[in-house]
Amino acid sequence: MQATKPSMRPDPVPKVRYPSPPVRLTRRGRIVLITFVAALTLLILWYGTRAAVTASTGRPDHAGLPWVTVQEGDTLWEIATAVSEGDDPGPMVRQIMNLNGLPDPLIRPGSKLYLPSGQAG
Repeated sequence: MQATKPSMRPDPVPKVRYPSPPVRLTRRGRIVLITFVAALTLLILWYGTRAAVTASTGRPDHAGLPWVTVQEGDTLWEIATAVSEGDDPGPMVRQIMNLNGLPDPLIRPGSKLYLPSGQAG
């Protein structure tokens, strides 16, 4: 029988795992990342405000409220001035907008606008 020679290889050295270096972004990468995060944040904020407005503009019960039909050339400011009887028409414009679920003061001829209770049409 032949004697086996001991292997001359040294014992294997265990591999040492070093922590991976932190992610490094170039200047362009940082700008793109910041722009993306800012745009996403603005989109979420915009969507949140639209959802809140949509949820709060449910159709109230208009039964018994006076109303006017918008004629050609009428403006919401003129209608509010006629209804507010000499007072500042600004708050009346806001009340009419809220009561009718208008997102802005633009009105169309033929539309029916409900007025706050106690106001003559």
